[in-house]
Amino acid sequence: MASTHLCHQISRPPQGRTVSFRRLTAAKPAGISLPTHKHVGNNRSLAVGTQTHLKWALRLSIVDQSPPTSTIDMKHLVNFLYDDLPHLFDDQGIDRTAYDDQVKFRDPITKHDSIGGYLFNISLLKNLFRPDFQLHWVKQTGTYEITSRWTMVMSFILLPWKPELVFTGTSVMGINPATGKFCSHLDFWDSIQKNEYFSLEGLWDVIKQLRIYKTPDLETPKYQILKRTANYEVRKYSPFIVVETNGDRLSGSSGFNDVAGYIFGKNSAMEKIPMTTPVFTQAFDADKSKVSIQVVLPLEKEMSSLPDPDQEGISLRKVEGGIAAVSKFSGKPMEDVVQEKEKVLRSNLIRDGLKPKMGCLLARYNDPGRTWSFIMERSTNMAGGVFAGLVP
Repeated sequence: MASTHLCHQISRPPQGRTVSFRRLTAAKPAGISLPTHKHVGNNRSLAVGTQTHLKWALRLSIVDQSPPTSTIDMKHLVNFLYDDLPHLFDDQGIDRTAYDDQVKFRDPITKHDSIGGYLFNISLLKNLFRPDFQLHWVKQTGTYEITSRWTMVMSFILLPWKPELVFTGTSVMGINPATGKFCSHLDFWDSIQKNEYFSLEGLWDVIKQLRIYKTPDLETPKYQILKRTANYEVRKYSPFIVVETNGDRLSGSSGFNDVAGYIFGKNSAMEKIPMTTPVFTQAFDADKSKVSIQVVLPLEKEMSSLPDPDQEGISLRKVEGGIAAVSKFSGKPMEDVVQEKEKVLRSNLIRDGLKPKMGCLLARYNDPGRTWSFIMERSTNMAGGVFAGLVP
């Protein structure tokens, strides 16, 4: 993530004409592509995870998706969802006329069997969690079936520490061929294996995210979570600038005083620069013999406006951002702990069909109020092109 500009592709289905539902337009935002689930049979349904999930989805559907052709213009419905779904939790809201009165909704911990219940669930989430819904892509996955991929970031406002909950996954929406309206909506979370209602694994995933887990209230590089699994997150980072020098080892602190001195005024303009978080140490090779220690500079800074370092061995560098896989953990970052965390992360990525690049990066968050503990993230770079199933 921090050393190389990583390629990623953003695509969307072809444009189409409008349909009768309100707000449908021809031009929609692009989606960020991630691997999609495979299809089985005669395009009858989307296979999600296991054969059990497939049977569950088929039982829930109230339409027969066996006909080889459809009279429903599915491209128009795909474009409609590109326009409509981003309004799930805003004041405008979704177009309820696009849904059957008896629309069936299921996620791992919630079920409703009417448009009233469907809209109640949306309203409840909106009022309790203030969701930020991010739509990545929408595509047809069956004769009468459309799938979307999304990220939802929520803050539970009833708890004093307002914990942030993150869910990523897919929504599989069935269309009633008799009405042309959506008759079922099934959500599948990336973070759990058992997605059938009612999922104790899903409930536990929610409870775990309610814990007190805070990093310092300082500026940090911006990123979007594309996928959150039980073991790691896939993130898309925006560009940022670091001041860096050579370090001794991944978990070490050698060189920190030098890069920190730059933001405290040891530069050509004697300019003091606001503190940010985290502190990065990055290994560029497999044996971690070449290490850099880095401090992130405020996001509004430009390379052309920054003062030059006044100490030899200190340099400024723009990190182009890209895609990174991240594993979060707490505790003192001993070298053997960091090495083991990296090993587990790489193993999980390879198991899931992703391709980590050589090298890794450790990010440390030191809360001044809790100097005995660190909250850290470790990121392993992933090569461009690791995501399959791009939207045409």
